[in-house]
Amino acid sequence: MNRDVKRRRKPQPRFVLCIQNKDCEDLEVRKIYRVLPDRSASEDDLLRIIDESGEDYLYPAAYFMAIELPSEVEKALLLAS
Repeated sequence: MNRDVKRRRKPQPRFVLCIQNKDCEDLEVRKIYRVLPDRSASEDDLLRIIDESGEDYLYPAAYFMAIELPSEVEKALLLAS
């Protein structure tokens, strides 16, 4: 196996904090949301978020602040969703 080939890893879940919800009733300010990977959305400054309805939708990236959580907290959030 070629050592120069990078092994693809499953993307790590990302979490964000909602800081604004103008015209987005499915978002709660100061709540942590999970972000699903979506390259084309990120090119348009959007994030694919699992919102209060339990579905994933695109929202403006400006409505969120990226946060890093301890692995135990990430695991608990993933189990709860």
